[in-house]
Amino acid sequence: MSVVGHQPPPFFNRGPAPLARLAFFVALSLLLLVLDLRFHTLELVRQGVALITYPMQRLAYAPEEAFGRWDNYLTSLAALEQENAELRQKQLTTARLLLRQEHLEQENQRLRALLDMKQRQPVTSQVAEILYAARDPFSRRVVLDKGTRQNIAAGQVVVDELGVIGQVTRAFPMISEATLITDKDQAVPVQIVRNGLRSVLFGTGDGNLELRFLAANADVQAGDVLVTSGLDDVYLPGLPVAKVTRVDRDTTYAFARILCEPIAGVERHGQVLVLGPREAPPPPPPAVETQDKPDKGRKGKRKE
Repeated sequence: MSVVGHQPPPFFNRGPAPLARLAFFVALSLLLLVLDLRFHTLELVRQGVALITYPMQRLAYAPEEAFGRWDNYLTSLAALEQENAELRQKQLTTARLLLRQEHLEQENQRLRALLDMKQRQPVTSQVAEILYAARDPFSRRVVLDKGTRQNIAAGQVVVDELGVIGQVTRAFPMISEATLITDKDQAVPVQIVRNGLRSVLFGTGDGNLELRFLAANADVQAGDVLVTSGLDDVYLPGLPVAKVTRVDRDTTYAFARILCEPIAGVERHGQVLVLGPREAPPPPPPAVETQDKPDKGRKGKRKE
């Protein structure tokens, strides 16, 4: 309990006055600045303080650094996805160009081979392109992009660079229809190159061929090459047609069953060569009668 006129002693010792302390610390700071500037006395202290406060600095900088790394990760991920999409698009474009280039190279090779075949044939010919196959599933026919306006007529032979493909059966002004040799209603007179044996080759309708009307003991072997004989005045002689794949001989039957496969790309190629009609050989010149002239001269003299 305080007495009137008497102040209690202070609870804390306040020390010097605040202004005096301010002046002291200002003077100390200036002294340390001068000493550090002149003699670098606080360099070790500064390094120690920096070493002690470094973990706190890293901890304080960690959120910003993590946010920056996450932002860079998302940016890099988006850039990689965009780059991958562009690379896929370029890959698809390049693959399409490569496939197109390969197709063009194969087409150029076939065209060169067709032109070479054209030069080897003694008849006129022209290159045609197969537009599509006939819709009839029981026939082997294709539609060509040339017709009567290009001098295509029924009966002309269709070949590729390897051999016979078929024969033109119908011709229209702008297109024509060719029946393949594998059609069941198509027949080609052929002969075996090895021994010259002649026969007729028929289509089976399933992409193969059959050599018919040969005796069971006929000299035919697997691997024999068949060419056109030219006896029908339609096919030029010597055109490759097929190769014998199997010979079945049965003594109970009069004829052997001989299966063949076409040499030409009957159902593979897109460009073909249409051969012109065979030209008939010129007739022999008429014999000159030399005996009538002197007789006429003698008769004239007798009348005189």
